[in-house]
Amino acid sequence: MRIDKFLKVSRILKRRTVAQEACSEEKVLINGKQAKPSTAVKIGDEVQILYSAGTFKFRVLNIKETVKKEEASSLYEVIS
Repeated sequence: MRIDKFLKVSRILKRRTVAQEACSEEKVLINGKQAKPSTAVKIGDEVQILYSAGTFKFRVLNIKETVKKEEASSLYEVIS
């Protein structure tokens, strides 16, 4: 699955266009490497999103095309 779609489906970012912009502005890293919006994400990948106030780092646990709002957090685990 593309990283921009995963960020939207998992509800880490609200909209896919926001996810695409974050990737285009080099604010998303997958396993320490810059990610383009089309970069594929796999189970076990460590993703880091760079914000002006800090970073959000998580590990991909599951990949699904669609999930309910309550199940969205089951797709990833936060890493400190």
